[in-house]
Amino acid sequence: MNADRRPGRAFVFGDNVDTDALAPGLYMKGSIETLARHCLEALDSGFAGAVRPGDFVVGGENFGMGSSREQAAMVLRQLGVEAVIARSFAGLFFRNCLNLGLAPLECAGAGSIQSGDVLTVDPVAGRIINRSRAQTYSCVPIPDHLLEMVKDGGLLPHLAKKLERQRDVS
Repeated sequence: MNADRRPGRAFVFGDNVDTDALAPGLYMKGSIETLARHCLEALDSGFAGAVRPGDFVVGGENFGMGSSREQAAMVLRQLGVEAVIARSFAGLFFRNCLNLGLAPLECAGAGSIQSGDVLTVDPVAGRIINRSRAQTYSCVPIPDHLLEMVKDGGLLPHLAKKLERQRDVS
């Protein structure tokens, strides 16, 4: 997550967005860059070309359902998505996001966000500000230890950083 909480645009999708839409199986054998170019194309053919670093993906209920493929979170990170905001998440997708350094924010008010809205997200306070509509939504705050992992780029970079600190102390 960016430390200065810059605003980003919302790309809104509905309920039950599955991992096959995020990371289409047809492109799974290619590079992460190739896979990212096809992210969500079944729902919005222009998404991968339009999303910019710092933007947000917004979903409804059960975002990330389906197979446990971690590439579904990887492609969003590859495209520069700052966070995924949804009313609820499939459990494996939620954890894959954290493990890969992408913030998943559970927000009951996600349905009020429209495509193109400009958002600012504060995962520590559990707050999303919709600058386009002058609205504020509460979200479930990400615990500090998990937010630190996201900031470090995910589980493996986080563990590497912790091991390096331990070596420096020894």
